[in-house]
Amino acid sequence: MVEAAPPSERHPFLVALGERVRMLRARRGLTRRAVAQAAQVSLRHLANLESGTGNASILILLQVANALQCPLSELLGDVTTSSPEWLLIRELLQHRSEGELQQARLAMAHSLGEIPQAGERATHIALIGLRGAGKSTMGQKLAQDLGRPFVELSAEVERIAGCSIPEIHGLYGPMAYRRYERQALEEVMAHHSHVVLATPGGLVSDTATFQYLLQHCYTVWLQASPEEHMARVVAQGDTRPMAANPQAMEDLRHILQGRSAFYAKADTSLDTSGQSESVTYQALRDALGQVLKAL
Repeated sequence: MVEAAPPSERHPFLVALGERVRMLRARRGLTRRAVAQAAQVSLRHLANLESGTGNASILILLQVANALQCPLSELLGDVTTSSPEWLLIRELLQHRSEGELQQARLAMAHSLGEIPQAGERATHIALIGLRGAGKSTMGQKLAQDLGRPFVELSAEVERIAGCSIPEIHGLYGPMAYRRYERQALEEVMAHHSHVVLATPGGLVSDTATFQYLLQHCYTVWLQASPEEHMARVVAQGDTRPMAANPQAMEDLRHILQGRSAFYAKADTSLDTSGQSESVTYQALRDALGQVLKAL
């Protein structure tokens, strides 16, 4: 068995590539085995890629890109290299801070009419975050108080697909699930003028669907510590995460780390760690107070 090269001998590009693969896998909540099977590569090959000792042929493409004085993405046909305007926009945004990029995105979206003002979007309130954050409990209470329907997007996905979410993944794969998820979200937006929506934790993994959610809903990130997320899931009677995977807590931390930057794009956030349901709900109502008054 060939041992992996020590970190000091690994090419920085391959190390960074491996980190991005790990981050994307965590963001989507997938195990290494699941990704290897979907990609039809060996588990060892994927492990090498994530550790920064992947196939060195990628370095040849990097050398060619450097010789052509262009980013590797341009060589691979990234859409942002397809026209002069794309290239100029990318150049303008390069090296900007996360805050500056958010300001630019929102300004662009408003100028294109893609994102209505917060008061208009508050007709649809969407709760986002990992499983165990309290989305269902808080969503049902909020919907009841506001006299709005409450919708679990996961239930809508299962209704459209005609089978359970595990069956969707098992029979058709994660890409099919994301299509059902987008269809379910669009149908909820079309059929309800006012609604409180609890979204699956992985919805942010599909950038286009998450963008659609941000455009049509006033979003609230219900967050908690990884330990509290897990404790709440187990308290609900679901011991599968711990039983099937002894590294469940570590995986949960990676998933939260991979998704937090996306959850943070919500209009507002609320930390539910260590809070009772009544305290959390009052904080949610307070956070929504001004927005709901604008309706």
